[in-house]
Amino acid sequence: MITPRYRIDLDADDDIAAFVNRSSVPDNAVQEGAYTIVQDVRTGGDAALRAASERFGGSLANGALTIASDVLTQAWTDAPPDLQAAIEAAAVNIRACHQPQRPTDSVVTPVPGVEVARLWSPLGRVGVYVPGGQAAYPSSLMMGVIPAQIAGVPEIVVTSPADAQGNVSSATLAVAGYLGVTEFVVAGGAQAIAALAYGTETIRRVDKIVGPGNSWVTAAKLVVFGACGVDLPAGPSEAVVLTDTTADPRIVAADLLCQAEHGPDSPVVLVCESKETAESVLEAATVLLTRLTRSDTIVASLETYGAVVIGTDLDDRIAFVNDYAPEHTSIHTTDETAVADRVTRAGSVFVGPWSPESAGDYATGANHVLPTGGLARSYGPLSVEDFGSFRQVQTLTKEGLRTLSPTITALAGAEGLDAHALAVTIRFEEHGRFEEHGRFEEHGRFEEHGRFEEAARFEEHGRFEESGPVEEAGRLEEQT
Repeated sequence: MITPRYRIDLDADDDIAAFVNRSSVPDNAVQEGAYTIVQDVRTGGDAALRAASERFGGSLANGALTIASDVLTQAWTDAPPDLQAAIEAAAVNIRACHQPQRPTDSVVTPVPGVEVARLWSPLGRVGVYVPGGQAAYPSSLMMGVIPAQIAGVPEIVVTSPADAQGNVSSATLAVAGYLGVTEFVVAGGAQAIAALAYGTETIRRVDKIVGPGNSWVTAAKLVVFGACGVDLPAGPSEAVVLTDTTADPRIVAADLLCQAEHGPDSPVVLVCESKETAESVLEAATVLLTRLTRSDTIVASLETYGAVVIGTDLDDRIAFVNDYAPEHTSIHTTDETAVADRVTRAGSVFVGPWSPESAGDYATGANHVLPTGGLARSYGPLSVEDFGSFRQVQTLTKEGLRTLSPTITALAGAEGLDAHALAVTIRFEEHGRFEEHGRFEEHGRFEEHGRFEEAARFEEHGRFEESGPVEEAGRLEEQT
């Protein structure tokens, strides 16, 4: 029988802090390695990108860095009809879920004469990282590209690594062709993130990088943040399944297994009310494992990062889930809808026996790029909003500024910032810009001794004076 590494008893007040207070940020060794790779690509361009891909994997067999758009189009044409139908159906649902997310502008007038607008614009160029290599994730390409298209991003570049044989998944290429992707870079890991962030001779830098990846991708995102934006440092996929005695052990086991197969570093956690429930689920998982092709990966995941959490009180179990803040949470309990309402810290929640996590991965239209490592406490799923930015536009009239003047000057004085106050008060002074002695007054820019007066440009000793450009006192006079 499968044996998860961790067992936690909530009734025994086991210390769960070390378990729940994990991080999606990779360890120091990975961060240092990623930093070195990023800097090499930043300074070495295409040559460094190729060298890193040859060393760590992910390059095409022919050594090319990109795949032409006509190849992508042909990949879509050549895709099997059932795959085409699945891609089209998934894309329709993704668009339906993401179209309402497009932000709208707003304008408020807090006081008369003061207008504050909040305006949203799409980013100019975005990089979408799509995991590859050992497994293909064409669905992740859809989850990154379609929201960017809805946002109105004019330039979208996709990067994904090739497998060990130097090939990119035909399904991934087909999706790229279907969505009209025109820039497809074949590279993975930290080197791909560096190329997107800083650019190379072949790849132009982007404004933001989105998409899930392994620990090296996550570490590289943290390195390049500042040179460009990143969505979030999403680490390995993870899942929590919350149950009670009414749940079907086979379905619970299947929900655990479907996330464990992502990789040997994918944590899966069973949260149940008794040891008997836990044993029945693990027995069911052991039986189901014989039907799966990635059984070695699943066992490695469960034995290294898997956990069983037992607590007789449902409130305690829900509190644990919120403390853990998982990427995925499946709920198999009595009155599952009410329980779901109480799970407030999770990237995506799946309610009831007919809501498998794989439905969200592929078909419901909800985004499957989600916060991991506890980041669901402060982040949400990838969305259309991530592909643009807001700016504030503030317009004040004279009376509007007069109304705010006491507030501004008082707060500026409290902070010791006299120039902030001056920027307000000078506008109302007698000799201010728009007063009697303003910009064009008697002693202003064009005053008696101004730029164009009698003694200025055309004065006695000027460049174009009476005796011309080469006269005695002119440009080429004796003293020049």
